Amino acid sequence: MDLHFGDSKPTDDERSAVDALLGPPESSWEGADRSDADLRWARGGREARERRDLLLPGLHAINDRIGWISEGALDYLCRRLTVPPAEAYGVATFYAMFSVKPRPATVLHVCTDLACAAVGAPGLCAGIEARLGPGSGVSVLRSPCLGLCERAPAALAIKAGDPVRTAVSAPTTVEAAVLAASVPDSAPEEPAAAMAVPQAGQDGLVLLRRVGAVTPESLDDYRAHGGYTALRRAFELGPAGVIREVTDSGLVGRGGAAFPTGRKWQATASQPDHPHYLVCNADESEPGTFKDRVIMEGDPYALVEAMTIAGYATGAHKGYLYLRGEYPRALRRLEHAIAQARARGFLGDDVLGQGYAFDIEIRRGAGAYICGEETALFNSIEGYRGEPRSKPPFPVEKGLFGKPTVENNVETLVNVLPILTMGAPAYAAIGTGRSTGPKLFCVSGSVDRPGIYELPFGATLGDLLTRAGVRDRLRAVLLGGAAGGFVRPDELDVPLTFEGTREAGTTLGSGVVMAFDDTVPLPRLLLRIAEFFRDESCGQCVPCRVGTVRQEEALHRIAERTGAAAAADIALLREVGRAMRDASICGLGQTAWNAVESAIDRLGAYE
Repeated sequence: MDLHFGDSKPTDDERSAVDALLGPPESSWEGADRSDADLRWARGGREARERRDLLLPGLHAINDRIGWISEGALDYLCRRLTVPPAEAYGVATFYAMFSVKPRPATVLHVCTDLACAAVGAPGLCAGIEARLGPGSGVSVLRSPCLGLCERAPAALAIKAGDPVRTAVSAPTTVEAAVLAASVPDSAPEEPAAAMAVPQAGQDGLVLLRRVGAVTPESLDDYRAHGGYTALRRAFELGPAGVIREVTDSGLVGRGGAAFPTGRKWQATASQPDHPHYLVCNADESEPGTFKDRVIMEGDPYALVEAMTIAGYATGAHKGYLYLRGEYPRALRRLEHAIAQARARGFLGDDVLGQGYAFDIEIRRGAGAYICGEETALFNSIEGYRGEPRSKPPFPVEKGLFGKPTVENNVETLVNVLPILTMGAPAYAAIGTGRSTGPKLFCVSGSVDRPGIYELPFGATLGDLLTRAGVRDRLRAVLLGGAAGGFVRPDELDVPLTFEGTREAGTTLGSGVVMAFDDTVPLPRLLLRIAEFFRDESCGQCVPCRVGTVRQEEALHRIAERTGAAAAADIALLREVGRAMRDASICGLGQTAWNAVESAIDRLGAYE
C-alpha cells in the first residue's frame, strides 16, 4: 500500500461510512468533490488534528461497512483527520480484526485458544475450512480467545454492511459455524448471560446478584433491584467521602496488578491539572477470562452507575469505556444502557439534579491483547498504535490525552457499588485481612459446570473446583490465564487470595481458573501459549519482540527432540525468559515465560 496521499479514491460506500462518523467534508482539502481552488490552503488543520482520536472509530466504520480497509478509504479518512497515511497504516495493521487486503465481507473468527483448543478447536477449524472451501464468500480466521470459554469451542461471525451483522455460535460445530457465517440472522440466539453463572439466583451473592434477576435492557428493573442507591449515597458523602470509603474497604484492582483503588482515585483527584478522565478497561483479552463480559451483558447499568461514581469521586466529567471488539452483545447492551441513563437524567449535564456533569463514550477495541495494558489502551483511544508507554509519568499524572486519568477494569468498578451500599467496614469483613471483598473467578476446561463463580477471598482452589464439578484424572490447573502459572492436583489447598497464590509460587491474576485432565496434551498447550504471546507482542521492545519468537521456536524444537538436545533448549528458554521478565517494557513480556516455566518446574512437562 502506498503510504502517502495518492490518487486512490474511496468508493461511495467507503466515503459514506466515514462521513456518517465525521460529517460531510467542508473543503476539497478534506476530500470534498468540489473545485480544486480551495486546495491552495488548508482549512481547519488544528481542529482536524485534535480529532486524531477518531482514527480508530473511523477504521471501524470502514471495516464494518466494507469488510476491509482499502488504500482509497484510508487515504480519505486520513484527509478528513489530517493524519499522515503512514501513521494510519501502522494503526490499521496493528489490530487483528482489521484487514488492509481485500477479503470477503463475512469473516468467521474461530477460537483456537486454550479452552477451545482443549476440546478440539484445530480439528473444528479444519472441518469448517473444508466445508466452506474457496469462493464461499467467507474468510475463516483462527482467533485468539473470544471470551466465550464457558461455551467452548466458540466462533464469531461478522458480516460487513450497513448495518454490520454478527452471530455468535458457542458451543459450536462445523454445521453451526457455517450457518452463522452464511446467514448470521438465522443463527440461534445466544443463551442469557445468567447461563454463564452457575450460582445465579443463590442467596449471598454480591456482584452477581442481579444477573438473571433483572432484565438487562430495563433501567426500571435495575432500579427496582437496588440500582442507583450507591450513586445517591455517593452524592451524600461527597467526592472525598467516596474515596475514603473505597480506601477503607481495602478494594484493590481486580485486573491482576492488585493496586489499591482508593490510592489511585485519591492520586488522580488531587492533581491540579484538568480535565481529569476516567477510563474503564473492558478489553479483557486474557485467555480464559470472561467475567467482565457476563457483567456487561447481564447487568450493564451496574457498570454505568459505577463509572459515574468513579468519575464523581475523581473529578472527571468524561468517561471512556474501552470495549473488546469481539463482544457484540455487550456493545448493544451498553449502548442501550448509556442512552437510557442519559435520557433519564442519570448521565449528562446535571446527573440526578446534583449539578455534576458526566457522560460516557464507548470506544471499541479491534483485537489486540496488549491494549489491556493501561497506557497502550490510552494510545489506542488517542488514535495511535496500542503500544505501552514508559512510566513514569504515571497515568494519575499524565494519562489519556496527557491529563490525569484513573483507569479501572469492569470488576473493580462494580465492587464500588456494594462498598457504598453496605459500608466500608462490612465490605472489608468479607474475605481476608489483605484481600477483601468478593472475587469473581472464570472457571473453564475439564469441569462439569464452567462459568463465573463469586466467592469471598480466602476460599481454596479445591473449594472452587468442587463447586464447578472438576472431572477425574485432573492433570493441571492454570491460574491467571496465559500470563499465569500451573499448579498440580495435589496443590488444590492454595488459598485464592493475592498473597496466598504468591506464597504458593503462582498468581491469581484476573481470576482465570482453567482445569485440564490427562487427555489434554500439555506440550501442545504450552506451544499455544507461546504462539499467543508471539502474536500479541506489540514489537516495541527487543526483549519481548525477539524473546517471544525464540520461546516459540524452542518449544517447537523440544516437541521433536529428547535427551540432551531438549535439555539445551530448556536452558535457552530459561535464559530468554529471564531476559523478558527483567527487561520488557510492560507486563506482556514480563509474564510471557511464566506459564511455560511453571509447567517445566512444577509439572515436569518435558520429562
